[in-house]
Amino acid sequence: MTDFEVSLNGERIATQAATLQALLLERGFDMQSAFACAINSDFVPRPQWPGRGLQGGDRVDVVTPITGG
Repeated sequence: MTDFEVSLNGERIATQAATLQALLLERGFDMQSAFACAINSDFVPRPQWPGRGLQGGDRVDVVTPITGG
């Protein structure tokens, strides 16, 4: 498979990841941690990550909760 570009938290990256979950694993995200994802501003529920396909030009946002107060 050839690389294509997506935006991950505002940074353009090249990837071969076909799905959101594959991208997260490729980029070293701890799948046990609490975080949420959106693709092109659309929230993607965690159960859909393994099957949610990526396309060149997609904008992926990963948001982690902030603790403290």
